[in-house]
Amino acid sequence: MTGQEHAAPLRTPPAPPPLPPPGDDATCHTYRTDLAKVRALVLQQARVAGLGEGRANDLVLAVSEVAANTLRHTRSAGTLTIWREAGELVCEVQDEGTIADPLAGQRRPGPDATGGHGLWLVNQVCDLVELRSDETGTTIRMHMAVELPGLDDGQRPAAGRLVRISASA
Repeated sequence: MTGQEHAAPLRTPPAPPPLPPPGDDATCHTYRTDLAKVRALVLQQARVAGLGEGRANDLVLAVSEVAANTLRHTRSAGTLTIWREAGELVCEVQDEGTIADPLAGQRRPGPDATGGHGLWLVNQVCDLVELRSDETGTTIRMHMAVELPGLDDGQRPAAGRLVRISASA
């Protein structure tokens, strides 16, 4: 590159749209210290929804990781909200913490990394993970399809996570 040439400035990607509100049948639980109730509620709701044992345990692991981040990185309580939506179970964790990296959890942490493994794991075991974070706090939604045609319990789609694409008219 010569002195006359300049690299194009990096652009900050636009903020993702707000998440739609939870379903009318949502169950909520606020936690401050004890994650045992969070795990028990997720497992109970996963079984009621019809998730197989392996996928139910994956969802418990994912929600537990996100809820533990509330305890580890914020001084606020966290709120777990769970509901059924279009063939899937959705678990949402909200707290007053912030996540600056919009790609948090989407890149595998390096071998020497001291953090970042939890959100990466969440992205590996859930079918879809949605993250929104700003100065008011963080919301992470974890989706698990209740029925995956042609797959036995514990199997994953060959192409990786399911992707939901939505557009507004």
